[in-house]
This record gives sequence, C-alpha cells and structure tokens, in this order.
Amino acid sequence: MSAPTPTTPGLVFRPAIPCVIGLVGGVASGKSAVAKAFAARGLCHVDADQHARDVVGRTEILAALCSAFGADILDEQGALNRAALADRIFADQTARLRLEAITHPAIRAAILTAAEEALSAGQSVLLDVPLLLEAGLISRCDVVVFVHASDAVRAARAASRGWKSGELARREAAQAPLAEKRMRAKFVIDNDGPLPLTHGHVDDLLRKLTASL
Repeated sequence: MSAPTPTTPGLVFRPAIPCVIGLVGGVASGKSAVAKAFAARGLCHVDADQHARDVVGRTEILAALCSAFGADILDEQGALNRAALADRIFADQTARLRLEAITHPAIRAAILTAAEEALSAGQSVLLDVPLLLEAGLISRCDVVVFVHASDAVRAARAASRGWKSGELARREAAQAPLAEKRMRAKFVIDNDGPLPLTHGHVDDLLRKLTASL
C-alpha cells in the first residue's frame, strides 16, 4: 500500500451531501481506533458496542437475558457481566443466536436512529458495527471501508487484551469471512503501523471521497 500524505491538521469531512461510511475488518484489527480517527474529522461515530451496552442495561432486556441464560450472567451489583455472557455465547452457537434474537432488534433500531439524526443535521456517519454484514446494515452504507491488520498484529492486540489462546479465532468464526468483508469494501485502511500513519490513511481516504461526492 502506498504511503499516506501527511495528516492535515484540522481536516474536517463535510461533503455537501452527507454520507454513511461503514467499517469492516477482522477481530482485533483496530477498527475502534480507526473509527475514532474518522470521528475526529467530523463524522458522527455510531458505535454499536456502546448502543449494545445501553440496550442490555434496559430492565426488560436484562430480564429477558436472565431468563434465557440464568442469573449467573449478572455481577454483584446486578448489572450484566459481559465477560461471563461472552464466554457462554462464543462457546455455543445456539446461545449466541438466542442472545442476538433478544438484543439485536433494539440495537439495530438505536443505530439507525442515531445515523438518521446525524444525517438530518448534515453530518456524515461512521458505522462502527462488528456485524455490519451479518446484521444487514451494510445496505445503509454509501461506502464500505476494510480495516487491514496482519494476523501477527491482530494476535498481539488480542493478547494485550488478555484474551486466552484461541479466543481470537473463536470470535472470528462467529463473523463473516475476512475475504468476504474485504470484497464488499471499496477502500482499505492499513492499520498495521503506528496510529499517526493510520490517521494519514484516513485523511487520504476522506480527500478521495470529498473529490468524488
């Protein structure tokens, strides 16, 4: 991949017609860091993980999760223990599908509402959704960007999160194949190197989009 041009201080992406950019990539590829780079350039960062945390905090959703998975998914304060639930669902596809049936409709609605509100205000949107393809939200994107990171870099990032051996592969198996994600993307952001270099790639991509919109 070609080297990016230097980062432009204060670069703001504000096309005449706001657009929706969707991020895809492998587990532990650094999509969250890339999403923050887009947000720093004026896009509304719609973070599916944050919406998921909000949704599972709702009384009715938490009650449904306890009914489906047992009260041991709660911590001592009665809130959802996300790590305990993750251990359960990534080890059992049926459990994962049950979780998605309970939470995904509300998460999807929250994501779409946030995106439409930003677009109505003239602000472009960055959809940071791990299951962008699987949830069908890719159809709402005007542009899809693939975040690339080598297997070695992703493994190192997973290890730095304290994940056990095999956890990265287990989580990746629950998502669409990397080759399919890359095929659906128009642009690729290289996130193998230091963060300033990644920011330069983001700037280059936004300049290209500005020229084409």
